Amino acid sequence: MAGAATAEDVEVVTTRPAPESKSKPKKQPQYVVIVENDDYHTFIYVIEVLQKVCGHRLEEAERLASEVHHTGRAVVWQGSMEVAELKRDQIRGYGPDLYAQAPVTFPLGCYIEPLGG
Repeated sequence: MAGAATAEDVEVVTTRPAPESKSKPKKQPQYVVIVENDDYHTFIYVIEVLQKVCGHRLEEAERLASEVHHTGRAVVWQGSMEVAELKRDQIRGYGPDLYAQAPVTFPLGCYIEPLGG
């Protein structure tokens, strides 16, 4: 029997292949953007900022502006840290409130914090 394999010619593999990884990618932690109340910026200005920067519809922007006014602050956006930082910077840099009797040139109070923080 020419060409028949002998015991010395056979390679036996006794290890199992590594199991497929079942770990899921970690979710990024969520952050919130918070706007603070002050006695200088007008409702219309805050509503405009929330619509333009955060993409809120008029009704939601009005509700959030009222919450800022009555409670001193409101969460206006939630998402990844990088986008939260961008939204915060856009709110702070939106420009002067020209709706006020005397133009308000300092930024709207705004900061970020971890969700649940």
